[in-house]
Amino acid sequence: MYGGDGLSRVDGRVVLMPQVLPGERVRVETREEKPRLIRARTVEVLEAAPERVEPRCPYFGRCGGCHYQHAAYQAQLRAKRSILEEELRRLGKIEPPSEIAVIAGEAWGYRNRVQLHVEDQRLGYREARSNRLCAITHCPISSPKLNEVITALNEMVHDRRWPRFLHGLEIFTDERQVQLNVTDTAQPVAQRFFDWCAEKIPGLVAGALDYENRFRVSRNSFFQVNRFLLEELVRTATMGAEGNIALDLYAGVGLFALELATRFQTVIAVESGSGAVRDLEFNAERAGRANIHAEHNTTESYLESLAEAPDFVLLDPPRSGLGKAVVHRLISLRPRAISIVACDPATLARDLPALLAAGYQIDRMTLADLFPQTYHLETVVRLSDSGKV
Repeated sequence: MYGGDGLSRVDGRVVLMPQVLPGERVRVETREEKPRLIRARTVEVLEAAPERVEPRCPYFGRCGGCHYQHAAYQAQLRAKRSILEEELRRLGKIEPPSEIAVIAGEAWGYRNRVQLHVEDQRLGYREARSNRLCAITHCPISSPKLNEVITALNEMVHDRRWPRFLHGLEIFTDERQVQLNVTDTAQPVAQRFFDWCAEKIPGLVAGALDYENRFRVSRNSFFQVNRFLLEELVRTATMGAEGNIALDLYAGVGLFALELATRFQTVIAVESGSGAVRDLEFNAERAGRANIHAEHNTTESYLESLAEAPDFVLLDPPRSGLGKAVVHRLISLRPRAISIVACDPATLARDLPALLAAGYQIDRMTLADLFPQTYHLETVVRLSDSGKV
């Protein structure tokens, strides 16, 4: 089930249980009871599914970051495809394509960015459905460099030089450089703290991180977290696209725009974050892509100002999806082809029906597993205007 819980029914009520696989018999304990819903805690697995494996992480079941470590990886991929199909049918009233491609990479050590909470000289993640801290010494889904930094911070947090008012940090890396951002603090953090961090953390940079010498990424600029699937995701989203003008909406620092610039005469990359726009312009200039034009604007406002349809539109929206205004404007502009990179199957199922009703058809759908061991999944959908095919 999307959300990471197993689902059963008792006396007409839905029972949700964490870390349970389809077909298993389990003994559970009720934790929360509502008229039509019971949330339970799994006490014992009486009959295990063949797909059940031993979780690799000692914090699994307590930490809220992962949901599927008890399932073999191929079983995780099958579950995510089922979730995608279910959301399309249930919420979108759409029959999924008979073929949904899957792109997947390494199931461990893939993350290039994590956020850590700090309490009482301990650091870690939040427990599942709780604000309680799950203190950690390492994280198996994070990259080797991230784990190196976590080890260093665990030593530093006990030192008197650690600011006790600092409660949250974000770490971002390309395995050479490290960017350290403060996310939660009761007062400004002095420069001497970062100087100390530079002594303890090899590769620490001040300011933007130059990801693999290809993408400058400043603090608060969005960048995909799976270090193994970046190129495959870009290839899937841009496959077969070519022409005169392409739009890259919610463009970030230019992950897709740089590839589109090799296929189109002009690429207009629209991004609302000022820091990301500066990164995008820098990355385009360094790559020699003078045909990329960065627009500091929201997607909604830019589409409203557009008079003519481009040949191709790529959209990589946040978890909230496109929304009615963007969908309706796409329909009125009617670009020949659209590629949506959706990080939530529920919002994708909400956005697609109007496009399909307006005459677009699904040419390809790909499940991109950017978040192994979790229930999160990315979907790349290529649409074409059936009247222009």
